[in-house]
Amino acid sequence: MKENSKALIAMSGGVDSSVAALLMHEKGFSCIGVTMKLFGNDDVGISRAHSCCSLDDVEDARSVASRIGIPYYVFNFTDRFREEVIDRFVEAYENGRTPNPCIDCNRYLKFSKLYLRAQELACDFVVTGHYARIEKDEGSGRYLLKKALDPSKDQSYVLYSLTQEQLAHTLFPLGELTKNEVRQIADRAGFINAEKPDSQDICFVTEGSYADFIEKYRNKKYPSGNFVDRDGNVLGTHKGIIRYTVGQRKGLGIALQEPAYVCKVDPQENQVVLGKNEDLFSREVLATDINLISVPKIDGNVRLKAKVRYRQKEEWATVSQPDENTLKIVFEAPQRAVTKGQAVVLYDNDLVVGGGVIC
Repeated sequence: MKENSKALIAMSGGVDSSVAALLMHEKGFSCIGVTMKLFGNDDVGISRAHSCCSLDDVEDARSVASRIGIPYYVFNFTDRFREEVIDRFVEAYENGRTPNPCIDCNRYLKFSKLYLRAQELACDFVVTGHYARIEKDEGSGRYLLKKALDPSKDQSYVLYSLTQEQLAHTLFPLGELTKNEVRQIADRAGFINAEKPDSQDICFVTEGSYADFIEKYRNKKYPSGNFVDRDGNVLGTHKGIIRYTVGQRKGLGIALQEPAYVCKVDPQENQVVLGKNEDLFSREVLATDINLISVPKIDGNVRLKAKVRYRQKEEWATVSQPDENTLKIVFEAPQRAVTKGQAVVLYDNDLVVGGGVIC
């Protein structure tokens, strides 16, 4: 690492990114703190206490930057965030998929738009408060993404889309720390946000349901339709397909003789297919829009671990790559509620092999 390396620190106003900034400064980097203004709270109807990455958190980030002694700026990315994250989120639900907007935010904002801004400012690295690790494999020359040492905070799942170029210019200072250690560092430094609660996963949906947000955002009501069983028999009436996701049991608003679960959301027919819990299990997953990190491609059939949700344990599977942009994953044990629009991420012990979007 060259002398006087320059780092652009993405500061959301939370404790993690604040400590990341402090650690980089203490290591001798020339640091610039930035907050990405992603949306206005009034635009999405939220309050300060439940948000991250919004303008309301600027003062916390500014306070930390001032205490560390680094310059601080706010970049307005609201248009790009609306297009690449919120619109994708809404369109996914409208089309019967269940998205992960945090992955889109990382892919299109933090490690794309912000990465380009860092280059414009002649910064060598983008630094975030994610709990993950980056190493370079000297043998292959590839940059590797690895799980955080603290498994309870590991965020490697939402980072699988990072490219080799991005990994080469990204640093995760918290990858070897626990959350408790991070808060202790912030407390010793006298940061105003040392005890600030963690933000929830979806920063722009904090009050009401996802469906409430979508209806408000689109300024429309979605039509009701039929609940049907797996044979197409009508069971009742749903309240709009945006209110349902695969695996859902609660909030269906229908009384049947036995517990019912959402097995499929069909936007073409405006139907929600219900079934039993055992109907939710499947072994085979196809993913597209893939990104591989530790290898350039999957050759043949490879036994790896994979998971189809963020808060899920990885399970053994056989993985192949039928074409340049598709992964086929066959799990050894059936997986519950595999859902279109979510990510499937592949692991080799603590190494992220890559991943894609379940199709």
